[in-house]
Amino acid sequence: NIEELLQNCKQPEKNIIAAKMNNNTYVDWQQQIEKSCTIDLVSVNSPEGFSIYQDTAIMIMMKAFHSLFPNKYRLVIEHSIGSGIYGEVFGGYVLKQEDVDKLKQEMQKIIEANFRIEKLVLTSNEAEDIFKQFGRDDVIKNLNRSKMQVFKCEGYYDYFIRQLAPSTGYIRAFDLVFHAPGLILQYPDKNTMELDYSKPFPRNLFSTHQEHDKWLNILGVHFVSSINRKIKKYKLTDLILIEEALHENKIVNIAEEISHNRDAKVILIAGPSSSGKTTFAKRLSIQLRVLGIFPHIMGMDNYFLPREKTPLKENGEKDYESIKAIDLELLNQHLQAVLSGEEIQLPKYNFVAGRRELSNRRLRLLENDVLIMEGIHGLNDELTKSVPFNQKLKIYVSALNNLSIDSHNRIPTTDTRKIRRIIRDHNFRGHTAEQTLKMWNAVRAGEDRNIFPFQENADFMFNSILTYELGVLKKYITPLLEGIDEYSEEYLEAQRLLRILHHFSNISDEMVPSNSILREFIGGSIFKY
Repeated sequence: NIEELLQNCKQPEKNIIAAKMNNNTYVDWQQQIEKSCTIDLVSVNSPEGFSIYQDTAIMIMMKAFHSLFPNKYRLVIEHSIGSGIYGEVFGGYVLKQEDVDKLKQEMQKIIEANFRIEKLVLTSNEAEDIFKQFGRDDVIKNLNRSKMQVFKCEGYYDYFIRQLAPSTGYIRAFDLVFHAPGLILQYPDKNTMELDYSKPFPRNLFSTHQEHDKWLNILGVHFVSSINRKIKKYKLTDLILIEEALHENKIVNIAEEISHNRDAKVILIAGPSSSGKTTFAKRLSIQLRVLGIFPHIMGMDNYFLPREKTPLKENGEKDYESIKAIDLELLNQHLQAVLSGEEIQLPKYNFVAGRRELSNRRLRLLENDVLIMEGIHGLNDELTKSVPFNQKLKIYVSALNNLSIDSHNRIPTTDTRKIRRIIRDHNFRGHTAEQTLKMWNAVRAGEDRNIFPFQENADFMFNSILTYELGVLKKYITPLLEGIDEYSEEYLEAQRLLRILHHFSNISDEMVPSNSILREFIGGSIFKY
């Protein structure tokens, strides 16, 4: 079995959290290996393994909460924040510091007991009977397939989309912090597996998440089942129109703030991959023009260094995402010039030849003009070090998702962006879903280095998520994910995404407005990209 295999191969067991057979099945620790196969061991330090660690910690927290408050109240996972997960208690109970302390103690007991976590495959009727006993109507509302995977731990049952660790003892480091009105389940650093308290709390990001929570209240949806009910009751059109109006209202508010700041001449837009930054920039430009402000787009990509001067990664590959891949000296010379009222001739980067060329476009800023720059380094002040702080405003754009499948299964922000990216890469770049999934971890690593450390520098944050979007994207992404071979390294990830999408009813793309963020990925936008 897997335990014996670990002993025989002398792999440090403390770093292994799961095992896969032939890339397409997670196997139980006690499962006997009866025929020739390939076993891949999943390290907790890998993105896949760390996600398993996170969900296992959530399961332990929920088991502990059920022990303290059996079926009285509900602890709901809301969203990620910093290096943890934020949750709130619903049902009329006001959470207090002593409750969080007791919950943490109960979690530690469960971890020290090292209870086995067993995966069961149940019929929908069997699952319904079990979850009725636990007061989990949120799970029962999603029972729309004949069988589902359920996890059992010492008499406690729960549903998770992702695989969990073999036992509770695999969770070695965590913390539980009271953050009124809820709590934060703090995870360790993925590489060191130690808790890191050195990073400041991301207050701006948390406020943006809370704003989206208010939007969900306006829309009357918190779980996927709420959207599906609106589809059945023919109320989907209102939801789409209201949510798109909330987006437009936020863009209008940002434009008005910019108009009130007469010193600001450089607007910097940044955010992780597939956040809808380009569409946001175009919609913001329109609202600025309504206010009598004339925006000019300045492409950061045109300031790349010649290819032979591009810095290298540790593995010897060229690092085009590094801020050192940009000619900062030339960029800042041009910024100083236009802010002084001078005219410049803009460069254009020839990506085939790997060098800059002069374009036929000239730029001079007049009194009511502003410069808009979009790129991954926009929030890093090193990029625009020659521009005084009072002359620039920074906007962070991301798809921050508070919509959940149920109380314990959130839809990670990175999953929404990943699905957007797969569809866009397929539609406009000719990439397969497998190719996009293969490079996603490298994309995320670049975001961790170049974007997320600077997100709190933003003057404004725009959340580009649309709660209805996965219902629209489902028909585009499903055949792409289903086309991934079962022996591919990306097969299990594709199947996990399909399990998320299975909970959504299909929504026609004809209902998506032509200026929607979503059109950037599915096509049919009124904007040209």
